[in-house]
Amino acid sequence: MTETFETIRFTADTVVTTTDGYVLLIERGWDPHKGQWALPGGHVDVGETSRQAAARELGEEAGVPAAPEELTQLGVWDAPGRDPRGRYVTAAYHLTVISGTPIEAGDDAAAARWWPVTALPPLAFDHAEIIAAALARTED
Repeated sequence: MTETFETIRFTADTVVTTTDGYVLLIERGWDPHKGQWALPGGHVDVGETSRQAAARELGEEAGVPAAPEELTQLGVWDAPGRDPRGRYVTAAYHLTVISGTPIEAGDDAAAARWWPVTALPPLAFDHAEIIAAALARTED
């Protein structure tokens, strides 16, 4: 019997919330889901941990500087079909910042915006589920 292996890509996403109830989202500037809102995140580079990738992507896509050790891991999202490009596994992190933290869209983001957690737009991928996990953790 021959074993077959699926190509799995590893990414990292960050839920950034403010102390007064907002979450940072970026507008995707590329497919899949071009024009939809999503969490800042992206591929883990060679030699990088997912925490390092999450901090790097947060700076590149939204202009928010964060040291990797400031990020708290929320969990891993690995459902088949969560990304139309193939099998993607993401490690998600959380960071709380003060209200008014400046953001600036960069890299692959068409825009960056603070959204009230009570009025989020439709989100790409399974990012609504990841945000819900972060909010549930902050309520504990």
